[in-house]
Amino acid sequence: MKKNRKKIISLLLVLLMVMEGIIGCASESKETPDDAGQSEETIQTEQKEESKKALEIPGLTYERTLELDYAEGFDVYYYNDGYEVIEVYDSATYLLVPEDGEVPEGIDEDIVILQKPLDKIYLAATSAMALFDAIDALGSIRLSGTDVSGWYIDHAVAAMEAGDILFAGKYSEPDYELMIDEGCNLAIESTMIQHSPKVKEMIEDLGIPVFVDRSSYEIHPLGRTEWIKLYGAMVDKDDEAEAFFEEQTKVIEELKDFKNTEKTVAFFYVKSDGSVVVRKTEDYIPTMIEIAGGRYIFDDLENTENNSAAVNLTMEEFYATAVEADYLIYNSSIDSPIASIDDLLAKSELFADFKAVKDGNVWCTGKYLYQATDIVGNLIMDIHLMLTDQGEDGMTFLYKVQ
Repeated sequence: MKKNRKKIISLLLVLLMVMEGIIGCASESKETPDDAGQSEETIQTEQKEESKKALEIPGLTYERTLELDYAEGFDVYYYNDGYEVIEVYDSATYLLVPEDGEVPEGIDEDIVILQKPLDKIYLAATSAMALFDAIDALGSIRLSGTDVSGWYIDHAVAAMEAGDILFAGKYSEPDYELMIDEGCNLAIESTMIQHSPKVKEMIEDLGIPVFVDRSSYEIHPLGRTEWIKLYGAMVDKDDEAEAFFEEQTKVIEELKDFKNTEKTVAFFYVKSDGSVVVRKTEDYIPTMIEIAGGRYIFDDLENTENNSAAVNLTMEEFYATAVEADYLIYNSSIDSPIASIDDLLAKSELFADFKAVKDGNVWCTGKYLYQATDIVGNLIMDIHLMLTDQGEDGMTFLYKVQ
């Protein structure tokens, strides 16, 4: 049987290479964290409103819809006997079939079937690991698209070191044979899989359903965290997900009556070619700054080249606006951290002119930031503490650069 599987995999791989040779593949962009420059202009809210009505599933009775506070990218509908439907807007619709349950006859062939228990997941969407960890569901993940050295989540590292989670190749080059041998029953991909559509097809051809995580498309920071409810539904941890998310919303409650300081913040990193990458105005990072009590220095910045939330500027363009920013936050989750002002000046001597540099208000994020989708509220509080000059004590992600 195992030999037959290997033959099937080999044949499929040959077919994949032939198809790629005929069609030609666009060169992949440099790999970055799931949400780094992958967000769209906005979630298609209009489409969501039009699709809000629960699907009619033959033989099933609709009962209720999951209540969401911030997320706009999905809905979860509950039916009788433990059946659930996950609708991810601009992506796909999934039917969660309970363990030992039967797939309803006559169901729309476009609906992806996810048969529970989903306990041997290949996780290539790094942003989801923290959400599984937060609801004590790492046991559902058997394979990882990130090797142990790439994780900053302690429990994920421990699970890989113990052999409970195995490295199965990155999203664009997964180990198909290992996925089959381990009985993988779901692949969770980030939107980076859009760069490798043939890989997605290959996984599906092996009988493994693919779920594409689109949490990075959420505009509100807690919208990203609220995807924990979706994963809670997948692995029957609904109550745990609800309780965890409620704790995260308390940060918003604490700051809702706080008067904005009107202090301006630039969030950025410098590429090796000297250009500067910032976030467009309609993005979750500027929203965090606003909630924390500040103003994003780029108050009307769009990406005119593509739908990415990351905007590339020349140093001169960045300088023209950010030179007067009250605070600079260097995004080291993409680039290497900066340990001193000299490190920043080494990237460009122009930083010496910046108000934040002169005033000693340069900060840096930790590498863990983009994997920490479970505690984005902590970053909001960090920025609030920064803006109100309360020091580094109690901060999770930020540290002051001297």
